[in-house]
Amino acid sequence: MTDEQRRQALGRIHAKRSFWWHLGAYIVGIVVLVVVWYFSSGGYFWPVWPALGWGIGLVFHGLGVFLGMKPITEEQIQREINRGHRS
Repeated sequence: MTDEQRRQALGRIHAKRSFWWHLGAYIVGIVVLVVVWYFSSGGYFWPVWPALGWGIGLVFHGLGVFLGMKPITEEQIQREINRGHRS
């Protein structure tokens, strides 16, 4: 295994771990909102809106992590460095 392969594997592991933490935060956050809703009014179920918005973000995060895992190329790194020098 080369250093580059190791770096890419570590990047994928970090991305997956980040997604699972995001999912956990989503679950805890939505449960907290439902509890607040239940004890405050119990009327119109407003937690559906933050759950929907955050859920859409979570889906895109998951798609990026599990379907869009392309290794970063040296060309991309150099292009980003060049952009930084122009700013």
